[in-house]
Amino acid sequence: MNSTYNSPVKARILSCIGGRYSVISDGGENINNVYAKGVFRHLGIKPLPGDIVYLREDESGYVINEVEKRKNSFIRPALANLDILYIVLSCRKPEPVHILTDKMTVICENSGIRPVIVITKSELDKKRANEIKKLYLSCGYDSFAVSSAENTGIDGLKKYVSGKKGAVSAFCGASGVGKSTLINALYPELDLVCETGQISKKIERGKNTTRAVTLYQTDKNTFLADTPGFSLLDFEKFDFCKKEELPYLFPEFEPYLFKCKYTKCTHTKEDGCAIKKAAEDGVINKERYGSYLSLYDDIKDKKEWEN
Repeated sequence: MNSTYNSPVKARILSCIGGRYSVISDGGENINNVYAKGVFRHLGIKPLPGDIVYLREDESGYVINEVEKRKNSFIRPALANLDILYIVLSCRKPEPVHILTDKMTVICENSGIRPVIVITKSELDKKRANEIKKLYLSCGYDSFAVSSAENTGIDGLKKYVSGKKGAVSAFCGASGVGKSTLINALYPELDLVCETGQISKKIERGKNTTRAVTLYQTDKNTFLADTPGFSLLDFEKFDFCKKEELPYLFPEFEPYLFKCKYTKCTHTKEDGCAIKKAAEDGVINKERYGSYLSLYDDIKDKKEWEN
């Protein structure tokens, strides 16, 4: 028995399969078959990949004794303490669904996560890929158009990703957009064991092939997570913020927030709304504004005590 572990050991959870955790200690040691104390179930806490935890050793092995307060967390995929979320969408096959991307940027804004937009399969439609890139750049988000098939844009994205030292990052994207292929292209040394999702010609949607969230260490205290696709994200109840807070989660709205005719403007249909006018004039992207209207409609009748 290693005497180093007689006192609590700080570690980060890398993955969880069948209730057993794999972690990496602050000293860089990988420890497998760690289990969590039963008290966490009674407290309604489930340790997640990305969590910073403290271990103790008992007669059964290493046990998670404490979970540090999280910066943020997702339910699906199960992941905690994200710093950067790379939101991956393809320009074609499958067609991009902007409302899903915009929901993710709003969740990131609300959770203190930096969203980065990555448009894949640019070889299928370079013009459209660049249009989507410019759209999100205009919103203030770092954006990249790449092609794994032609190996274009990969080096620039890799330089960006590798420059984020000390960050926990995740790649998130709908099935079939080439998320796992992209990660393999960025970090071939990780040798990720995951199948490439095949696109259904009938519905242009792939099947999720990456089953569990796993963090991979790419540098000291720097981690990259592979996650399931958008179809597993919990968008059924988009009610994490109040309707009054929603406009502040669209950074491109900021210059117009206090220029409306009415102080309690909802920015949906009022005359004299500066945001609505900016969208009509094309200064604010109409699709992004449409996403705002859709999300506002989702939460406008939510009572505060229901959150």
